[in-house]
Order: sequence, then C-alpha cells, then structure tokens
Amino acid sequence: MAGVPEDECSRVAVSGKGCGIPPEVEASINASGGIEGLVSHLPEDAEARAAASLFRALADPFRLKILALLAVQPLCVCVIRSVLEISDSRLSYHLSILKKAGLIAGEQSGTWIIYRLTEEGERVGGMVAGWRAEGK
Repeated sequence: MAGVPEDECSRVAVSGKGCGIPPEVEASINASGGIEGLVSHLPEDAEARAAASLFRALADPFRLKILALLAVQPLCVCVIRSVLEISDSRLSYHLSILKKAGLIAGEQSGTWIIYRLTEEGERVGGMVAGWRAEGK
C-alpha cells in the first residue's frame, strides 16, 4: 500500500498482532483503522506545504505584532514602524513575508501604502490579538 511503511509494526497494527507497543496504544490504533486509518488523517502534501509556509510566516515576534496591529485597523508603514520601533529595511522584509503568505495586502493611497489584513490574515490576526486579551 502506498504511503504505509512495510515494517513489522505497520503489519501488526493492521493485522492485530503484537508489535512491542503498549497494548492500550495498539488497541487504540486498531480501533481507528490501524496504520491505514492513521495515514488517512495525514494532510495532503500540498496542504502540509501551505501550512508550513503559514507557520514560517508566523514564526517571528515582529510579524505577529504587525498582524496584531493590523487586526485593529489598516495602517501605513510609518505608523507600524513608529509603534514597533523598527528600521525601514527590517519592516519591509517582514511585510514582504506576510504578503507572500497571503496574510496582508497593501493598497496605494496617494504616496502612502496602507496595509490591511486579508481574509486569511483576519482569521490569524484575530487569534494573535486574542492572545493578548486572554493573557490579561
């Protein structure tokens, strides 16, 4: 079977024979369809890559703070820079990562670029903003 390793334990969990794992774990595995059942819960490769990309974009305190700010309202770069006390180049780097991840979008307004959360960014930004509220 594709995607299922052919070692003793994978055959055991499917066939119900012991493989050196605790009996309650083996019983639970067998009750959920054996190794095949576990494999059926894995995300597809494309889904896993997309999730990993999102997690990489969220794996920086500055980027989380940017999302929290934008969860309050759309902002121009100068306000974000001022609040976070971050250099232009560093802010530009973080904004580009968030844009590539589809979490924020920038809209030209005269000489300014106003950043806002995308639909996906609103979902994530709301969670980020919620962490602060829960921490109080």
